[in-house]
Amino acid sequence: MKKAFSLIEIMVIMAIMGILIAIVVPGYLRAVENTRGQTCQENLAQIESAKEQWALEFKHSDGAPINDSNAFLNDANIFGFNGYIKKTPKCPASGTYGVNPIGADPTCSIGSSNIPFIPHVCPTRDITR
Repeated sequence: MKKAFSLIEIMVIMAIMGILIAIVVPGYLRAVENTRGQTCQENLAQIESAKEQWALEFKHSDGAPINDSNAFLNDANIFGFNGYIKKTPKCPASGTYGVNPIGADPTCSIGSSNIPFIPHVCPTRDITR
């Protein structure tokens, strides 16, 4: 007599696997989306830092406009080997970055519409410390 799994045993194993997958997948997707939001926030902070360094070097005051966000983000003197940051940040969720005037936080096109996950907005800085 050959030993083998019966159809019932295989179906029970498949049901258990299905339940485990149903439990794990939403948590994994939530973690991935939250990581994208955190990465985007870090990128926005880097853009803000590069923008502040650029403004200090070229003596631009708060409120001074940056006419073209794309040109600013693609400027090799700002984002490049000899720039303030080695690589131009890219949104991990395929959003686009807006630089905004000096003194204003940069923005991501995804913004806070990422609810209930971590929003794609520049983190606030506590300057009272």
